[in-house]
Formats: sequence, structure tokens, C-alpha cells
Amino acid sequence: MRIVSLLPSTTEILFAVGAGDDVVGVTFECDHPAEARTRPIVSGTAMPSGLTPAAIDAFVAAAVARGEDLYRLDAGALAGLDAELVVTQDLCAVCAVDVTVVDDALAHLGCTAEVLTFDPHTVAEVLGSVLTLGAAVGRAAEAAALVASLRTRLDVVRRQVGDRPRPRVVVLEWTDPPYAPGHWIPEMVELAGGECVLGAAGEKSTRVLWDAVHDARPDVVVVAPCGYDRTGAQAQADQLVADGLLPDGVLVHAVDADGMWARPGPRIVDGVEELAGVLDRVVRPAQSSPTQ
Repeated sequence: MRIVSLLPSTTEILFAVGAGDDVVGVTFECDHPAEARTRPIVSGTAMPSGLTPAAIDAFVAAAVARGEDLYRLDAGALAGLDAELVVTQDLCAVCAVDVTVVDDALAHLGCTAEVLTFDPHTVAEVLGSVLTLGAAVGRAAEAAALVASLRTRLDVVRRQVGDRPRPRVVVLEWTDPPYAPGHWIPEMVELAGGECVLGAAGEKSTRVLWDAVHDARPDVVVVAPCGYDRTGAQAQADQLVADGLLPDGVLVHAVDADGMWARPGPRIVDGVEELAGVLDRVVRPAQSSPTQ
């Protein structure tokens, strides 16, 4: 099967279930595993490089208001790949090429490739996406084994955090302006043993005021700006601290948002495990008596 993946998360899944050799086209953001970078790129972004978070937010808002696409599908590149399956999304116009653009391009090319869309909103739906994609590419057994291993790892974390206090956690899915998380991210915090005090599981992320971050009285602020790796997130976390925007005394932890939080793929379990370790360090002093 010749597969074009228009989502970094589905590219990761395809390689994880053993279908990497079948992937013949990817997006400019598909960077994991490293082998994915060797595939032809069929989509890019209309957004200029080097923008600040505030400038990115303004660019996206203006493009959406004008009804313009943020991602561009290279129909010429797609035409030469003879794809049998195109994997895309119907989740977020800011995240990747929209399914309607893909349908229009395939119709224009006269291509009969099957289009498989993903729209996960919860952790269960993310894991279900692995099973669905695995079955679609003839790797059902491999996908089932991968999901079973991910569920086992989550069960281990649940047991580890089950009886300990739950720190109050604010996740910043964007920093300028601040956004509280939605979709699967609040669940990740709960699975890691925290209480996600802004945002709602299964819903869209929402813009908030800095006053709301302070009023939430967080013990931990997780800086997880969508599209940024750990280095980029750390730079934003450092700036927030320098600007005095975060509550005094709060623990600030920057994560690989692009790899482990924003992409609905297997590595969200890595994100849960990492946060569980961070929160464990937060609650241990509270569990010790003054004489210990």
C-alpha cells in the first residue's frame, strides 16, 4: 500500500506499527521518527517563519477571519506518488491540511485514493486511532500490541499516583495570549496524578486571561505551546518568569509539546509519565512531617 500521511501523529503511528516503508509522502512537520524526514513532502504552511507566539496568534486569527487555509497541499507532488491511502484530519484547521482540501485535490487529479480522517478528542480516541489506522494498513496485530503496551504503561502510572495528593496544574497550550488546554491534554494531567484546573477534557482549547491563571492557584504550570519542542517551550517559560506573569512560588515545567502533548499519537504516554514524575517531586515534601 502506498500511503500519504498529512499528519505528524499518523506518520508516527504508521512507523510505530511497522508500515513506515509504505509511507511515500508526508508533511513538512513530520519529523518522528527521523526516517520520516526522508519521504517526499506534499504539504507546507502559509505562515512565515520566525514569528513570535503573539505574531503567530495574530496571523492565524487574521487568516481564519479571511477564510484562508493555513496549510498548502502540493497537488503536483501528490500527483506523482500514486497514493492508495491518504491520511488526514478533521480536527483543527490550524493543525494540518483540512480534509476538504484533500478531497478537492484528489478529485482534481482524478486520484481514487481512499481518504481516512482522524478527529480524536480524548485519550481513548487517540488510542483508538492507532487501532483504526493499523487495521486500515494491514497492521492490526501490530497496532493492537502497541495499544496494549501503552495502556499497560498508563495503568502503571495510575497505580503509582493513586493514593498521593493531587497538585493543582495549569497547562498553557499557548503563551501569548495564554490558552487553557482542551482535547486529551486535561486527561493527561489527571492520569499523571494532577488536577487540571483550567481547560476541559474533550473540548477545544480556550483563550484565558492571566488573572485566571493566578486565580486557579496552581502548584505547577506546564508550558506546552502547540508546535514547539522542549527547547522552544523552555524559552517561553523563561520569558514568562522574567516578565512576572506567573504566580509566585509556582513550579514551572516546560515540555516537548510538539512531540508528547499536542500530537495525538503514542508519545502522549511519554508525556503522562514525565509529568507524573514531576508531580511526584512536588507532593513528596507535603507527605513528609517536619521531623523527618
